Formats: sequence, structure tokens, C-alpha cells
Amino acid sequence: MRVLAALSGGVDSAVAAARAVDAGHEVVGVHMALSRSRAQLRTGSRGCCSIEDAGDARRAADVLGIPYYVWDLSERFEDTVIADFLAEYSAGRTPNPCVRCNEHIKFEALMDKALALGFDAVCTGHYARVERHGGPDGAPELHRAREAAKDQSYVLAVMGPDRLARSMFPLGDVASKDEVRAEAAARGLSVSAKPDSYDICFVADGDTQGFLRERLGTRPGDVVDTTGAVVGAHEGAYAYTVGQRKGLALGRPAADGKPRYVLSIEPVSNTVVVGSSEDLRVGGIRGEDAVWLAPPADDAWFACAVQVRAHGEAVPARARATGDEIEVRLDPAASSLHGVAPGQSLVLYDGTRVLAQATVRATSPAARP
Repeated sequence: MRVLAALSGGVDSAVAAARAVDAGHEVVGVHMALSRSRAQLRTGSRGCCSIEDAGDARRAADVLGIPYYVWDLSERFEDTVIADFLAEYSAGRTPNPCVRCNEHIKFEALMDKALALGFDAVCTGHYARVERHGGPDGAPELHRAREAAKDQSYVLAVMGPDRLARSMFPLGDVASKDEVRAEAAARGLSVSAKPDSYDICFVADGDTQGFLRERLGTRPGDVVDTTGAVVGAHEGAYAYTVGQRKGLALGRPAADGKPRYVLSIEPVSNTVVVGSSEDLRVGGIRGEDAVWLAPPADDAWFACAVQVRAHGEAVPARARATGDEIEVRLDPAASSLHGVAPGQSLVLYDGTRVLAQATVRATSPAARP
């Protein structure tokens, strides 16, 4: 097959590309330039897709002996991922930019261009598994990676079945990241000891609130409790997220003396609502813009597990499809979820298999004991 290998400049994508070469595929490497600012450099292990990363990707391609190109997707990245990030925070929601990047950049813009150029598949260094069981339709399944601590199926679920069929994740079966680094060193790849990137790639210094303040400006408002009483002030509701405890700077303590947490952000009134930890317990979730990787049965409830954070626990639940939405009811006898924010991604699992993904629209509280 002709395979386009996305080379981020890190060790994972380099080893994934190397394995695709070993498998006998005709591999071409491409680095996605997501910023036009030459000043946007990696800071330690923060950020990615910087000038430094582009150079590391080129050197990896040279070692592997494959053609290498840089594609400028910065305008698309700004208009989709960053614009969505800002719009969601302005609306009082908490977005996951990695999910949006996979949706709009890696498995839309990149894959669509690759297919238009005659490539059969796109290869990335994500930790997830694609399984094909040769059933009647031959539809591929997305599964968790063997290494649970590195599993990235949560942020990949948004890609949908058609793009999944054209995707390759050669690292899905590795036992650990140490195995990947050792393989990179054995292959002579200079990125073998490069630190992992983390945080939001377009906020390389890690100051998300500073980034939002620079883009959205100062918007003073009140912090109120569940009775509507003003207990503090803020300079921008976008700086808060559901479940947050630190940094509230409340002028009036709770009547019971217990800590308070952010319960919701109300963009119309520009208020942040705080309450007790018990108020954060979630009993049900509604998700919109559903993407199904396993065909749903409309209106039929089924058992599954739901995960609402990239490295969070998947908890027992029941779910059903309602049009383009997903309704989830948590198992009250199992571990409950706390502080689920609108804008987060919910992903349904059956064991290791990804069933569906949706964006959290609303939650309902858990019944109090």
C-alpha cells in the first residue's frame, strides 16, 4: 500500500513510520505545520509541531530513507481547532482541542489530501488498535491500546468508521513507551530520548488562562452560590471550568465551612456558579453530534462503559442513540462521575472496543443518598 506517515517530530510517529516501512509499504513522511510563527518553539516538553519538531521529523525521514514533505495546515488549524477552543470557552464550555485536532486536521484535512493524492492509508503514532475480523461488512473496530497508560482511543473516537478504515496505528500493541524508545535508539533515530509533549500544543508555555485572556480580553463578572448570592468576582468566566476548586478567591466562605467548586459557567449573565462537591455528582449525560463506530439501535438501551476524560476512568452505564444525540445513564451502584463539563468528549466502550463518541451538551445530577 501507499502510506502517508504523519511525522510530528516525536519518537512515537517516527517508530510508527519505521514499522510501516518494515511491513513493506511505500511510505512517504509528512509534517503538519500548524503555526506560521517562527517564534513558536517547543518549551521543554510542552507543545508540538514547532520548527524544532519539523527538523526532527526531517531527520527521522532521512534515517528511514523515505521522502519527506511539510504541509502548511496553519490556516485550517487556526480556523477550526483554535477558533473552536475560543468559541467553546466563550460559551461557558470546556473543549478538548486534541479531539478537535484529530477530527479536523489529522483525520480530515490530512487524510482527505492523502486520499486525493492516491495514498491508501494514513499512519500515525497514536496508541490504539484497529482490528478487522472479516465479518460480513469487513468493518474495522477501534480498540484501546495494549498499554493502558498510553491509550489514545478516547481522542480518536471522533474520526468515524470511514476514516478508521484508512488508518494505521502500528504502536497499538506495544507493551510500554520504553519499548518504543528502545526501538528508536536501535534504529538510530535521534528522537529516541526526546521528551513527550503535553498540554495544549498551541499554548506552548502552558498558560491557558493567559492565552484566553489575550484572545478574549477581560470580562468582569460575579461568582455566585446556588442561592444566587454573590460570593466573589472574576475577570473572565472563561478562566473557570466545572469541577474547579483552586483559584476561586471567594470572599465569603461556605456556611458549612467546606470547600466549594465550580458547578457551572453561565455566559449570558457572565456568572460562575459554585457549590459543594456533592453538587458535582452526575447521574446522566446527554451528548450531541454523535459519531458511531458500531451501528446503534435507535431508542434501544444497551450496557456499556462511558469515559469523559482522556485519562479518566470508564464507568459502567447504559446508553441509547436518540437521533444525532447519545443519552447516558450512569450505574448508581458503580463509581460515579464528578464535574462533567459541557464541551467535553464522551466516549462509549464495550470492553476495549470504542462504540461511539459525542460532545457533552448537558448533565443531570445523581440522586442524593
